[in-house]
Amino acid sequence: MRNKTLYLECFSGISGDMTVAALIDLGVDHSYLLNALDSLNLKGYEVKISRVNKSGIDACDFNVILDKAHENHDHDMEYLHGAGQHGHHHDHEHEHGHEHPHEHRNLESIQAIINSSGLSRQAKVTALKIFQVIAEAEAKAHNKPLNEVHFHEVGAIDSIVDIAALAVCLDALKIKNVIVSELYEGQGTVRCQHGVLPIPVPAVANIISAYELPMHIMNIHGEFVTPTGAAIAAALRTDRQLPEHFRILKTGIGAGKREYERASILRAMLIEDLDRKPDNDTPETASSTGFEITLNTEKRPAAFKPKEKSIDFPKREVDLEPIWKIETNLDDCSGEAIAFTFNQLFEAGAQDVYTTPIYMKKNRPATMLTVLCRESLIAKMEDIIFTHTTTIGLRKYPVERTILPREIRAIETPWGKAHVKYTTWKGHIYAYPENDDVAAIAEKNHLSFPEVYAIIKAIAYDLSGGYASAMAERKAIDCKKALPEGEKK
Repeated sequence: MRNKTLYLECFSGISGDMTVAALIDLGVDHSYLLNALDSLNLKGYEVKISRVNKSGIDACDFNVILDKAHENHDHDMEYLHGAGQHGHHHDHEHEHGHEHPHEHRNLESIQAIINSSGLSRQAKVTALKIFQVIAEAEAKAHNKPLNEVHFHEVGAIDSIVDIAALAVCLDALKIKNVIVSELYEGQGTVRCQHGVLPIPVPAVANIISAYELPMHIMNIHGEFVTPTGAAIAAALRTDRQLPEHFRILKTGIGAGKREYERASILRAMLIEDLDRKPDNDTPETASSTGFEITLNTEKRPAAFKPKEKSIDFPKREVDLEPIWKIETNLDDCSGEAIAFTFNQLFEAGAQDVYTTPIYMKKNRPATMLTVLCRESLIAKMEDIIFTHTTTIGLRKYPVERTILPREIRAIETPWGKAHVKYTTWKGHIYAYPENDDVAAIAEKNHLSFPEVYAIIKAIAYDLSGGYASAMAERKAIDCKKALPEGEKK
């Protein structure tokens, strides 16, 4: 099948519940979604999924209804579309207990809710990414550190449910590529807990600026783009433009909560790029799921004929793997201690460890230590860092990384075996000689590192029809002549 892409058409703005409704309309099972939301262990709300009519267009409505103790007057839809009602019938209703008083949460407490939930790993990563975008925008607007800002909107139960629901829907639809249209925004002012603010509100303006989202201001009074909606666009967008030729596979319509001059809807389309080759049509010799490298031996000199005719690689898809990043700033830790900690972290299974020079308060030069590891190793990594460095606090959050298929193979060279790492991306094959092997050959044969690296790489690619092999053989013979008598073999 060709690559499936989600296109969000934001001609009437974008908000959290509009996006969730549009994705539900693409075919997400209601019971599956509601069961996932149950795992958040939040109280004081009720979810209603229904069909509504917006300017004559049938649409899906996703509504998170709070009890009186949890009402949040800064919520997206409260000041975006007002409290106006619309006629509809309810397909699904889902209630939760009403015993907890309303509270404003910070980013750390929201991360704890998501991480302790029963959402899938990918859904957690998506939700946390959206929360991070909003938190950074709000922190900038209020000029406070992330966890010192208590977000009235992000911390509201309905916003948490909206974002978690969005992540669940995206995961259920198996969507990885997202295109977002320009964001249509209204003008004027909006009243919220902080007073009267201009449209777009500061958090939205910060997100649009930071992520270079295109915006179109309409001659209509009102806020059409909410902080949650802008964060969704920023966090999910993987492409900026629609393909030149595409086919619409399915359309979902999400409803807003108030009537405007234009239909208050968000349209989500699953599209198929007709210009990109289907995954299952990609040649085995140059694919993103696996490949075969054929070594041309016809023009090789008689003195150098590798035994292997080809290198066969297992078929593996590009791996989009969530991983955790742990960070800490060190301004009073010795270089020796940091080096020792490096080794301990790698031995314990860290995917990567690196440092970044930074400046801290009072212009103190310092080092930021960063560790990438799997979720199951977080506790072990924290123990090593706290034990061997002077830090008294860590930051941690999930990140995504895209991993290409790779294989390390030993190939024959005029100087013996050398290891080469092969990988592939969109039909292109890449070969990288292993550093230790190149260094050992260069030192033993009195050659420069760059020329050994280049020759091994040329042999690995075998793009020169034997020229690289002949060049390597000639270089090896010349080297033997230059070696001391005792070293010639």
